[in-house]
Amino acid sequence: MLQALPALEEPLGRAADMILRCLTSGHKLLVCGNGGSASDATHLATEFACRFMEDRRPYPAISLAANGELLTANGNDYAFDEAFARQVWAFGQTGDVLIALSTSGQSKNVRRALEEAKRLGMESICFLGRDGGFTRGMATLDLMAPGSGTARIQEAHKLLYHVLCEMVEAGLPKK
Repeated sequence: MLQALPALEEPLGRAADMILRCLTSGHKLLVCGNGGSASDATHLATEFACRFMEDRRPYPAISLAANGELLTANGNDYAFDEAFARQVWAFGQTGDVLIALSTSGQSKNVRRALEEAKRLGMESICFLGRDGGFTRGMATLDLMAPGSGTARIQEAHKLLYHVLCEMVEAGLPKK
């Protein structure tokens, strides 16, 4: 699996440019995923809102998986498929970037978040595994981790988003 990751160098560079444009123009990141990918979404948002490797100013990044009250209210009052889409609608605007994670590409709520981001004129990046499922092609940019095992895909996603953080942080103003 790791041997296939160098093929992602070019799309990873495009993702870094997208995030840099977003954050340096005063916009924010919204990040979502289910299960282990929800943990990864919160981890990734924290790398921007706190810091990754260097001391620098914080940048706005919100994990849509981190607010249990809002997630469960949306799930209860609407449907779990809408858990992230309603948050994208509430917090997103043109110029923001949605980052979505789905090992299978079969998460209806991740797909709905991407649809909502598109409706709002936001760009999006989707970390996917396997064949990308029905979510493949929904985002502005897909980053496909090779393999079929959930654990290996999540490990590849973590490596990819840490490399992405390193690339973006190198271009961010420190103050």
